[in-house]
Amino acid sequence: MVYKPSFGDRLFDYINYILLTLLMLSTFYPLYYVFVVSLSSIGEIAKHGSLMFFPRGFTLEAYQSVIANNYILKGFRNTVFYVVLGTSINMIMTILAAYALSRKWLMGRKVFMIIIVITMFFSGGLIPTFIVIQKLHLYNTIWALMLPGAMSAFNMIMMRTYFQGIPESLEESARIDGAHDFQILFRIILPVSMPIIAVMILFYAVGHWNSWFSASIYLQNRELFPLQLILREILIQGRISDMGGDTSNVAHQVAKNLKYATIIVSTVPILLVYPFIQKYFVKGVLLGSLKE
Repeated sequence: MVYKPSFGDRLFDYINYILLTLLMLSTFYPLYYVFVVSLSSIGEIAKHGSLMFFPRGFTLEAYQSVIANNYILKGFRNTVFYVVLGTSINMIMTILAAYALSRKWLMGRKVFMIIIVITMFFSGGLIPTFIVIQKLHLYNTIWALMLPGAMSAFNMIMMRTYFQGIPESLEESARIDGAHDFQILFRIILPVSMPIIAVMILFYAVGHWNSWFSASIYLQNRELFPLQLILREILIQGRISDMGGDTSNVAHQVAKNLKYATIIVSTVPILLVYPFIQKYFVKGVLLGSLKE
């Protein structure tokens, strides 16, 4: 028997399609508009205002100015370095903590979990944290950005839950063969945990890529500024003329597409990472969020 949807079912589907299409367009168009304006000439931008669907007066002048700007390039390199180093530290800490706390033989693991969960709801606050960073001589160093957030309690709990779902028979077989904990972790647990690992890498990498608040508090040396902090200065403080580099030929009239070109440069790289781990994303999140 072939199911034939009723008129009400078809109407409901059509309404859903329309609403989802409008939602998609409202989400996509702002980024698309930023891209279009970054490729348009100043005269066309002034002429067509805030509604453009295609680049008008195509020009790469804004991107040339971005590439010629030394601070933007240094910020980009710093951000890539922070993402690689920070994500590596995050993954090492998260994996080790999640594996230990997922083992039933660990004494006091419930107490450790309670302490870790408490940190998700309470913290010392910004000023005490700043004082700690200063007393540890981490102020104005890259470690002020790396060490305070070395592990996310939420991400660790997700990975711990995933590890708990792995059959214990795998670990028991390895122990019979004489494997110790590090061998079990790196040769058995991690190879079958690629979905949750890929998700954690994405979470941590995006967090480091978009981070600017910690840098604005703990860094004074402009040579260490990440790209997002440079972008903040351009967008909010309007310090385009103070950024250095070859921007003398860029008058205040091109500020708009220069800002948008910087946004594209800072956004596209992290967007390109997602397709490579998309197949792991849903599976990793779901399995890591369900308790056995």
